[in-house]
Amino acid sequence: MARSSARKRGATSSVSSTNAKPLGVKDLFIIPARLFLDPQYTWLLVTLTLLGETVLNLVIIHRVPYTEIDWKAYMQQVATFLQGERDYNNIRGDTGPLVYPAGFLYIYSALYYLTNRGTNIRVAQYVFAGLYVVTQWIVFRIYSHSKKMPPYVILLLCASKRLHSIYVLRLFNDPFAMLFLYASILILLQRRWTLSCVLFSLAVSVKMNILLFFPGFALILWMSLGAWATMARLVFMAGIQVLVALPFDPTAYLHRAFEFSRVFEYQWTVNWRMVDEKTFLSPGFAQLLLAGHASLLLLFLTKDWCKKQGGMIHAFIAGFQGKCISLTADDMIVILFASNLIGMAFARSLHYQFYSWYYHTLPYLIFQSVWVEGQLASYRMFFRTFLMATFESCWLTFPSTESSCWTLFACHIII
Repeated sequence: MARSSARKRGATSSVSSTNAKPLGVKDLFIIPARLFLDPQYTWLLVTLTLLGETVLNLVIIHRVPYTEIDWKAYMQQVATFLQGERDYNNIRGDTGPLVYPAGFLYIYSALYYLTNRGTNIRVAQYVFAGLYVVTQWIVFRIYSHSKKMPPYVILLLCASKRLHSIYVLRLFNDPFAMLFLYASILILLQRRWTLSCVLFSLAVSVKMNILLFFPGFALILWMSLGAWATMARLVFMAGIQVLVALPFDPTAYLHRAFEFSRVFEYQWTVNWRMVDEKTFLSPGFAQLLLAGHASLLLLFLTKDWCKKQGGMIHAFIAGFQGKCISLTADDMIVILFASNLIGMAFARSLHYQFYSWYYHTLPYLIFQSVWVEGQLASYRMFFRTFLMATFESCWLTFPSTESSCWTLFACHIII
């Protein structure tokens, strides 16, 4: 009986394998479609993408000539610091005085020794290639927390020629600040509030552009933890800044590292070429942009970000009453990314390396904001991709033109 049963099972298996339907042309498209659309396969798409990015960065390093812009100046500033200078007014390089917080000095001091006093550029490029891949992985993790983003969006995060250049061909300090910032956001999504605050403050200690995210970051803490817990963490974050700056003369440090009145050169602007240089440099233009920045933040606070608590005033009072709410991952991501975008849209000057300040946020914001209804609904993906490509085109135009600046302004307004 056992042998008979075995023979029957063997016969059944043989018949089923014989009758198995071969893969058709349609099946060949189902597998990649699931890879790009099914969240269960996001891990595989991320793995393949990161491997591809690693290879691509190595190819760029070995095939595309390195361009010297700020690296030598960074090394000159670091060398002065390592020789014992602690007055920010006396720490200078070929591009001028040091204008970054002390976290920058500590990171680039390590690079100074790692690259034989800044002379081994190739080693520095390898470090930045690793920095790029790690940043991409963290951003992919942030996107994976969203319930509104299809997996294939991560491919848009790798599609920028300008971003690859900023990392491995220019060696700017902006990527280090953004690494800490995105790590802070990822930890924030995991509700590890204190560690997120530490990472956010470390990001600010490298470059103060991170403060563009601060209105959204503080609001999330306020709504999630209440007034007193938020204030305690903000004081803690300020304490980290004090510790970072402790070796330096405080007056010179604050004036140089956090110089909010700094005026950038007109020739490098990516965003306001449509105005003449006199207007660009005028205090009135700066005040107009600041008013626009504050007004739009206020508009989002009153009309969008605080809706779950009945508006900005109710959210403010609820914080003191300890009436906290649970924000979703998408709530937090859109508040943080939009807060930064508003600052970017009203920035007095954007330089080419500043693209790294918000490139990784653009796919999310575009997919959240560009909705085409009616007969054009089937073209949503086209419009979204076109908008991403338009952003890239604006940032690749060198030098910027009136047309590229108007186009960039329009893209910001659309989102």
